[in-house]
Amino acid sequence: MEERKFIKLKKEEYGIKEFIKRDLGKGRISDLDIEYTPIGEKIVIYTSKPGLIIGRRGEKIENLTDFLKKRFKLENPHIEIREVENPLFDAQIVADDLALSLERSGNLKFKVIAYRKLQEIIKAGALGCELRLSGKLPSDRAKSWRFSEGYLKKSGESRKVVQRAKAVALTKTGIIGIKVSIMPSNAKIPDKIEIDNKMKERIKISEEFVESKLKENLQEIVKKEKKEKDKKITKNSLTKTEKT
Repeated sequence: MEERKFIKLKKEEYGIKEFIKRDLGKGRISDLDIEYTPIGEKIVIYTSKPGLIIGRRGEKIENLTDFLKKRFKLENPHIEIREVENPLFDAQIVADDLALSLERSGNLKFKVIAYRKLQEIIKAGALGCELRLSGKLPSDRAKSWRFSEGYLKKSGESRKVVQRAKAVALTKTGIIGIKVSIMPSNAKIPDKIEIDNKMKERIKISEEFVESKLKENLQEIVKKEKKEKDKKITKNSLTKTEKT
């Protein structure tokens, strides 16, 4: 019985999430969480465009809450909007943005769209990024294209810090699947070696010591060469005098 209740609850949550995503539109929502409190249901929406979701004077939020009460029979739904700080580090927003760009301009410009988005993500400071587009691009047979740059973990514990997302673009020639993997700039990599200030000072002192020693050795070599040259000059002068 408990298992059936749990499955039923998860199905309802999935239905609510899919409905909210469809209602608000593609490319506006990054993630969505549902929390159950004694007061009622708390729905947290993560987005990069809070103004478009809230609407003028909160009209869209009010309409959405009323519809959730009627259709999904929620007692007291409370919608909270949280803004995504950097949309270029959010894999779902990037995937939806690529899908919208392909739907608008068509699949003939898929390379330009992918490379442009990849450069934007890397310039924003991401450690690495990978974009995969699969479908008829633009040939008759389906093919997979991969666009990547930077450093991206694909195995081990640090794979958890990589953000992954999927999206679908509905173009005239057919469906295009999109996969996005992003390693943001604040990703914590366990095997990354970080040098603290004390170590930097030690390295600096050692480098200065090595440079001073090299200068001393060079000066000694120059002095020896000068002495050898002077000896040769004196020998040549003596031989000339003896010949005369």
